[in-house]
Amino acid sequence: MTNATLFLEKIGQAFLFKRFRPRIRDYLFKAGFEEVPYEAFGILFFLGVVLTVPTFLFVIYHPISNLSAVSIGILSFLGWVFIQLLISFMLFAIMYFYYNIKIYKRTQELEDRLPDYLTLVSTNLKGGLSFEKSLWTAIKPEFGILAKEITIVSKKVMTGNDVTEALTEFANKYESPILRRSMNLLIGEIESGGKITQIIDKIIENLRKTRALKAEMAAATVSYMIFIGVIVTMISPGLFALSAQLLRIIIGFTSSLTGAGMGASPIPMKFGEASIKPEHFRIFSMLAIGTIAVFSSMIISIIEKGSIRGGLKYIPAFLIGSLLVYLIMSAVLQSAFAGIAMG
Repeated sequence: MTNATLFLEKIGQAFLFKRFRPRIRDYLFKAGFEEVPYEAFGILFFLGVVLTVPTFLFVIYHPISNLSAVSIGILSFLGWVFIQLLISFMLFAIMYFYYNIKIYKRTQELEDRLPDYLTLVSTNLKGGLSFEKSLWTAIKPEFGILAKEITIVSKKVMTGNDVTEALTEFANKYESPILRRSMNLLIGEIESGGKITQIIDKIIENLRKTRALKAEMAAATVSYMIFIGVIVTMISPGLFALSAQLLRIIIGFTSSLTGAGMGASPIPMKFGEASIKPEHFRIFSMLAIGTIAVFSSMIISIIEKGSIRGGLKYIPAFLIGSLLVYLIMSAVLQSAFAGIAMG
């Protein structure tokens, strides 16, 4: 480990209070990190400082450079703190979304592998093995995350922990109603001394039925997702681009009427300037398109996956795609209506 790595880890540890570290460790463990990446938090701190300097110079310092020294000092301090906090919040939000996506993917993979794993456990039980040995011998590399989690459960059982406690900890580790329901049924059967094989077979059957129903629901809602996607990426940017060109035409038309009316008409006519500038409308359009893209990706995620987290991966595609379409259509329409806009 180099000195730079140690330094970054110390910086990262300094910004994570000790009382929050266990929660952060548990949260990151769900995302596949066995240790808290303090080095990454240290890099984020210095990245925030690097981004703060140019932002401060262009946004804060340049407008206030003509003020008195005292005013510059106070406003510079407040502006630096505000920008640093804002950039830090944005960077941590990006990390949070990234880890959330990883946790969601791991949870989905775990739920997908659970029926196949329980099938092997049921086969081992029918072959005469005990429940603890059935859990251990059913572990296969192809089960991925589930294999690692069950390995932890088996090791806890082998070191003297109760199997029901180990399974409960495993079920509560992930925010998965399917996993918790399955483990609760299994734990209840173990505690009651019933036939574990029968309950496992029923769990497997229910899990496969649930998977089939989800696939059918996703297939049935494809048309709705396509409809929303077309509106977000094509129709909405097109309408905003057309509205921007209409605004330019109206401004040019009123300007020409004002010039012509003042010299030729005996009736005094006066047209005021448009209260909306094309540049301001362009900014508003891009913000509106971005907002529509973000919320539409969440709606599609709820329709397809039943969870907002499953649609976070759609946000960059929808956001970049809709903004590109808006810019392209704005350029095309501006060249097409150039003569009309000039009056």
